[in-house]
Amino acid sequence: MKAPLILEIRGNSLDDGPGIRTVVFFKGCPLSCAWCHNPESKRVQAELAYDPKECVRCDACIRACPEGALSRKNPEFIDRKKCTLCFACVEVCPSGALERVGRSMTVQEIVEFAAKDRPFFKNSGGGVTLSGGEPTFFMDFSSLLLSELKKKKIHTLLETCGFFKWEEFSKKILPHLDAVYFDLKLFDDAQHRKYCGTTNTGILANFEKLISHRAAGRMTVLPRTPLIPGITDTEENMAGIASYLQKHGIKKAALLSYNPLWHEKSRKIGVRNDLADRTETSQWMSRERIERCKSIFAEHGIDTGP
Repeated sequence: MKAPLILEIRGNSLDDGPGIRTVVFFKGCPLSCAWCHNPESKRVQAELAYDPKECVRCDACIRACPEGALSRKNPEFIDRKKCTLCFACVEVCPSGALERVGRSMTVQEIVEFAAKDRPFFKNSGGGVTLSGGEPTFFMDFSSLLLSELKKKKIHTLLETCGFFKWEEFSKKILPHLDAVYFDLKLFDDAQHRKYCGTTNTGILANFEKLISHRAAGRMTVLPRTPLIPGITDTEENMAGIASYLQKHGIKKAALLSYNPLWHEKSRKIGVRNDLADRTETSQWMSRERIERCKSIFAEHGIDTGP
C-alpha cells in the first residue's frame, strides 16, 4: 500500500465541511495548478521549508549541514541543489525557521488523533475531512482510513480535484464517504491543460458519475470553483461552469475566495512562481469582482451563499 506523507492534521476547522471538523492534509497531487494555495502539497516527497522571519541567525543549522548547503551568502539561504533533505538542520533549529514539510503517519495514528474530537463532531454535526494535495492519489491508504473512521461512526468528507480512476474510486473510496467537495476549476480543456497541467475530460466525467450517485440519495456533493484573478474568474469561465452545473441540475455550489498569501508558502520551499509577478494575482480580489462571479452563478439558478 502506497502510504502518503501528511502535511498537517488541523482540528477545530469550520471551513472544510459541516460542523467542527478535523482536516487531514495529504502531500502529493496529480495536478499542477499554477495558483495552488497549498504549493507545499504538490510533491509527494518531503521538502525543506525556510522562513527568514523566524530565523534568529544562530547559525546552528549551517554548522549541522553535512553538505554545506546553507550559507548567509546564498540568495535564498538554502542551496537546494546541494541539499539532500537529511533534515539535520531542522533538528538543531531552535526557532522553527527551518521545517520538514511532510511526515509519515499510520492510519491508526490518524484515526486516534481524530477520534479525540468525537464529542465536538457529535455536538456540531462535524467529522473528518480528507484534503490535500489529493487523497485519491493514495487510494488504498485513503480507503482504509475512511473505513476505520466509519467504524467509529464519524462523518467523512473528501475534498478532491476529481482526477482519479472512477472504477477504483467507486470500489475503494465512495462506499465510505458521506460528502464530497469537488473542484471544477476551468471549463475549457485547453485552459485546464495550460494552468493545471492535465485535461479536464476525465474530471468532468467523474463529476457526472458522482452526481448520479448522489441522485440516489447516498451522499452530498458540492462543486467548488477557486476564484483566481484573470484565470478562473473570467466571464467566460464563470459562465461555462455555471451553465454546465445548470445543465446537470445543480442548485448549490461554492466559489472559493482568492488568497494571495500562497506566494509566501512557495518562497518558503524555494519554488518560483510567475503568478507572483502579476499585479492581479499578487493582491486580494475586489469585493465587486467576487460579487460579479456570484451573480453569474445566480443568473443560472445556482446559490453560492454560505
